[in-house]
Amino acid sequence: MKRRALITGITGQDGSYLAELLLEKDYEVYGVVRRQSTGNTTENINHIINDINLEYGDMSDANSLQNVVSLTKPHEIYNLAAQSHVKVSYDNPVYSTNVIALGSLNLMESMRHFVPYSRYYQASSSEMFGNSMDVDGFQRETTKFIPANPYACAKLFAYNIGVNYRNAYNLFISNGILFNHESPRRGEQFVTTKVVKEAVKIKLGLSNELRLGTLDSSRDWGHAKDYVKAMWMMLQHTEGDDFICATGVNHSVKELCEYTFNKLGLDYTQYVKIDNKHKRPEELRYLKGDSTKLRTTLGWEPDYTFESMLDEMIQYWLNKLS
Repeated sequence: MKRRALITGITGQDGSYLAELLLEKDYEVYGVVRRQSTGNTTENINHIINDINLEYGDMSDANSLQNVVSLTKPHEIYNLAAQSHVKVSYDNPVYSTNVIALGSLNLMESMRHFVPYSRYYQASSSEMFGNSMDVDGFQRETTKFIPANPYACAKLFAYNIGVNYRNAYNLFISNGILFNHESPRRGEQFVTTKVVKEAVKIKLGLSNELRLGTLDSSRDWGHAKDYVKAMWMMLQHTEGDDFICATGVNHSVKELCEYTFNKLGLDYTQYVKIDNKHKRPEELRYLKGDSTKLRTTLGWEPDYTFESMLDEMIQYWLNKLS
């Protein structure tokens, strides 16, 4: 019998790559989509739409999640649904918290009542650390969480309730604390895609400047394909646990611009402008993850580098915009 997997957020970057991976592993894949998630919002999964099963549901509607879980009876649940943009979480903090925090609780409750034998992956975030780090400059599973925005606060609730349900009800729940991960499917409001797309437009004569909030923030950027592989590996472990997934190397937004524009034969200093309207109310300056536990326990290793990830994104936007 095929194993069944349920993915919330299946139309997003991570959900679509995870669905592809699970299909390759011969899973029966179910995805949760909202009623308005039609048309162009399914672009990431249109190429596999006939190989997966889509069910309507909403993270803020407990009954709809109960219906989906009781209908599909998944062996594995991957909760990737979120309002995932930090800036938007300041503009819509209540909505963001409902989807991320209460939505995760709704899904765990559905698991507890209908499929307690299932294995559950909770998409946690490096944003939960805020500006907290260890003395060596890394964030690891033992680093203190000091979230610095509404998105991160909601993610921390989902993380903690997952730990609580794992201990209180003996459920298999794993938290993947994923650092920034990108790909050609990354949303256009995120800085990597914003930089790559605008640089390509400038190269093609379709634009003449790129406006950013800062060049100084540093992030540990990896490729989404590597990170969904880690998600799956966490649920193949002998027990639920918490793992950081990161490359262990960070780069500044300045380095991101420098590499991207150089690849296109351009000087980023001629085109990048700092605009205060793009700044966060509380800026998160530095993230670098120590994924030793994931690598030693589960044998995870990334296939992409920062440079090869950006090369793929640049080529994608060149093809799309030419």
